[in-house]
Amino acid sequence: MSLDPKIEQAIIQAVKANMPNQLAFTQDLVRHPSVRGQEHTAQDFLFKSLQSRGLTMDRWQIDVSAIESHPGFSPVDVDYSNAINVVGTHRPKQENGQSLILNGHIDVVPVGPLDMWERPPFEPHIDGDWLYGRGSGDMKAGIAANIFALDALRQMGYQPAATVYVQSVTEEECTGNGALSALIRGYRADAAIIPEPMNNALVRANVGVIWFKVHVRGRPVHVAEASSGANAIDAAMYLINQLKDFERGRNELKVNFPHFAELEKPINVNVGKISGGDWASSVPAWCTFEVRTALYAGEDARQGAREIEDFIRQAAGSHPFLSNNPPEVEFNGFMAQGYELEEGSAAEQTLGLAHRSVFQQELQSMTSLAYLDARVFALYDDTPCLVYGPWSDNIHGFDERVSIASIERITATIAVFIAMWCGLEKIDEPSS
Repeated sequence: MSLDPKIEQAIIQAVKANMPNQLAFTQDLVRHPSVRGQEHTAQDFLFKSLQSRGLTMDRWQIDVSAIESHPGFSPVDVDYSNAINVVGTHRPKQENGQSLILNGHIDVVPVGPLDMWERPPFEPHIDGDWLYGRGSGDMKAGIAANIFALDALRQMGYQPAATVYVQSVTEEECTGNGALSALIRGYRADAAIIPEPMNNALVRANVGVIWFKVHVRGRPVHVAEASSGANAIDAAMYLINQLKDFERGRNELKVNFPHFAELEKPINVNVGKISGGDWASSVPAWCTFEVRTALYAGEDARQGAREIEDFIRQAAGSHPFLSNNPPEVEFNGFMAQGYELEEGSAAEQTLGLAHRSVFQQELQSMTSLAYLDARVFALYDDTPCLVYGPWSDNIHGFDERVSIASIERITATIAVFIAMWCGLEKIDEPSS
């Protein structure tokens, strides 16, 4: 675990010297608009980038049939033609250290109205310490950090003395099926790092997430006879208001979960999308709203889904129209449990040493209320997964940005971690 302080400092300096190239690479990656269904071009870019570094490459389309029976699978309602995973594998001359997965997700969330951005979201730019653009923080800077941490070692004439898998997966923002597919494909290691934008901290506990849709049917009539019909949008709004009671009840349970007990509101029930009706002068016949809710670490996702169905059924039973015309609940994405990172693992201790070496302060931990692919490693492979990444602002919002100073330090920490965890071996000089 220990490392010569001179080598530590040399690694830190190598990362610093290569930051202009790392920022240019990150900007190139941001320019690929890898929203859901369009991830393949960014994955092509990464495939070529990793291949040029001498890694053994693997690229595949997520096969739902191969993962749908796994307990970590999340339901899918979209085409997976462009749901591509990429993995580059480094093999040492001799396995002397502990193996490692460097994981990141390539998919980004939609940008929303373009006129609410100061600059176009897929035209990255730098202003002071900030790199702007959709996906800059969440989490293309993290993917680049994984790659350039290895680059720093290579430029010093070293490589890891253990197997390292560099993973770029998709579907992290909606199902987690990309990381699950990589696990089922056989990629396993002694530890994993995911440089999600966690403001230089380590995630100790993480919520689970469930996505669902509620389909409401009304009784359409001409608006002149509105009282004889049933407005599906009004009925949907009734259910949305009832979900506030569901949210309150779920948050009252936080006292039973130590990592969440001190948080003001650990469970957020978010109605993220709504659509309905066909004509302004017709009482709407249909309405669908889409919801994201959270689970405490340790709660079973499928039990949570049953509780959601029960709540919607009971709420509908108190409504004069819905009681006889019950809504339909559809699960269309995340069906993911949360996790807790066990304290004191060798991997965490190693990260603590590396962080202290770079930041000159102790590593802090936090509870995350966002979904993280770490649950795949923690729950289904008993692998310590360290979610630890740069300082970012406005992820999922307008003018997303990531701190350049933080990127540099996180990259250096990952590089030092690799040197400690995997060990180092000299790269063979090319024969003349």
